[in-house]
Amino acid sequence: SSMKLSLVVSCVLLVVTSISTLDPVLNNEWLSWKSFHGKQYMEEEEIYKRMIWEENMRFIQKHNQEHSMGKHTFTVDINQFGDLTTEEYNQLLTAFHGQIPDDCKEFRPQNPTVLPQTVDWRIEGLVTPVKNQGTCRSCWAFSATGALEGQMFKKKGKLVSLSEQNLIDCDKTQKGCRGGYPFRAFQYVKKHGLNSEKNYRYMAKDQDCKGIEKKVATCKDCGFIQKSERHLAAAVASIGPISICVDGSHKSFQFYKKGIYYEKNCLKPINHAMLVVGYASRANKNYWIVKNSYGTTWGDEGYIYMAKDKRNNCAIANNATYPVV
Repeated sequence: SSMKLSLVVSCVLLVVTSISTLDPVLNNEWLSWKSFHGKQYMEEEEIYKRMIWEENMRFIQKHNQEHSMGKHTFTVDINQFGDLTTEEYNQLLTAFHGQIPDDCKEFRPQNPTVLPQTVDWRIEGLVTPVKNQGTCRSCWAFSATGALEGQMFKKKGKLVSLSEQNLIDCDKTQKGCRGGYPFRAFQYVKKHGLNSEKNYRYMAKDQDCKGIEKKVATCKDCGFIQKSERHLAAAVASIGPISICVDGSHKSFQFYKKGIYYEKNCLKPINHAMLVVGYASRANKNYWIVKNSYGTTWGDEGYIYMAKDKRNNCAIANNATYPVV
């Protein structure tokens, strides 16, 4: 029992010392962040979460100070991931192993030397509003529906939001809320077709497959792009929005807010799927326009502008695929 007692005492001490290290100046900001994101905690958990949050606030302050000194090309800000350590945030990502299969067709650029300077498929109406995957590790499904939505629009002239939940529940070659690949999703849609978001709503969890007959999207094949930003640009310009996978494991990505995202350590294994919807440049800096699936409170209204032609930063061109409709 003395063992138990000392354990209790050390826990109490830990809580007390933790409370004393919390910054009271941040009290109001902490309360408004919690209420904005609908966060509720048990008492002990709250102190632990607050400590992580303050740690993240310090990182954000330091980064943005360095940004104002010209050390970074982007800013960061607190968001829904504010109470997660980088390790905890990384648990929302999925590790991508394995190669793009042989039955995906390789994209061959017509004439890669003449590309438009700017491409933005949002303006052309090929891109649905930003969605939110929640705590389900389903980025692969959002990346895939995004690419399909664009191709279906090109084919039918109508933008229909497609169902990620349909893929999560019914594509048995994937792991649902534990991860998957956009190109496998295209192979699934080739065999089975895909429902609309409206008919098959997103629940952010694994469920049984519902056999809804009314399919609104199909595709003939999957295509892949050689590991080169030049080829990716040619594909984005001629095809439309393209599914990509990047290294999104860094704290700077977790809290990205605005500007051109360049992370010198960004070369780890790829672990997050998104959608390139265009590219552009400002002040002689080229960037990719990338749609994420973290809702609009993350990043620049849900988007991230990623450094382009900077030696394939974050491995952005290494796993680019699209549906052939």
